[in-house]
Amino acid sequence: MDWEELIPTAGGPPPQAEPEAPEQGRFARLRERLSKSRQALRAEISASLFDRLDAETWERLEEALILADVGAKSTAEIVGRLEAEVEEGTVSGPEAIRERLVELLAEHAAAEAPQLDLTAKPTVIMVVGVNGTGKTTTIGKLASVLKERFGLAVIVAAADTYRAAAIEQLETWAERAGTEIVRGNPGGDPGAVVFDALAAAEARGADVVIVDTAGRLHTHGNLMEELTKVRRVASKRLDGAPQETLIVIDATTGQNGLRQAQAFADAVEVSGVVLTKLDGTAKGGIALAIAAELGIPVKLIGVGEGIEDLRPFDAREFAHALIDE
Repeated sequence: MDWEELIPTAGGPPPQAEPEAPEQGRFARLRERLSKSRQALRAEISASLFDRLDAETWERLEEALILADVGAKSTAEIVGRLEAEVEEGTVSGPEAIRERLVELLAEHAAAEAPQLDLTAKPTVIMVVGVNGTGKTTTIGKLASVLKERFGLAVIVAAADTYRAAAIEQLETWAERAGTEIVRGNPGGDPGAVVFDALAAAEARGADVVIVDTAGRLHTHGNLMEELTKVRRVASKRLDGAPQETLIVIDATTGQNGLRQAQAFADAVEVSGVVLTKLDGTAKGGIALAIAAELGIPVKLIGVGEGIEDLRPFDAREFAHALIDE
């Protein structure tokens, strides 16, 4: 999947950036970035695993997927279907079984290709998540892609007013991406920053407003309530806003990421997940677990520090990168 498939309805001028690397090159880069996850899985799901099919084979496969954070529920369903198809004779031979495993993982992770809805003008993208997940960095990268690749006018709103460092970091990214920023004073009202950003977007004809919110633990009820207030301010100022609410999850947190996503979804109607730091974990299966078990699509993944390392999530490509030799 490329950016034009993720954002098929982006307004503004036609894409300005050079086309992405060929599909084969992108896949090789993804495999390289997922090396820790792939090596961990390959140690268990070796080429010879399906040479002899017995109870131990399926137990080893289950253990490998659970260790990779695919999740117990998803693992049971995937392995159960694969075992049934092998017993029925619809799938046979080690290579065909491995290929079918990839297909089942991909099907489980995404019933349909994810998309970002940028049809509204301005479109408001609210970005939430706990501190340390790479939230502000993700906003900067996304703003850069929207401006450079699609020619969109982007405003970032520094609504994380609790940390001066967060405002400064977003200012640095806004300067790097060549986008405007609306900020308030440290300790100020986040809702007021969002209100001012939307007013500025309407006045200046901006296409997209990306709102950075204060990082908070999903167990802090009062802070989660404030998040709903920020969303409410956006919807009152602009009908239908925010059109997208993305939660940024650090892949290295494993199953705790599932709990984070669920808590935020309960508070602010999350429309998609951005999974970061996938290059730093041996448990990349969390990308598949979140999508399958919570019903929240993973829309973007971060597999490195560069702007080019923020990319649309393609479930089949991702599953191949995890399992393939």
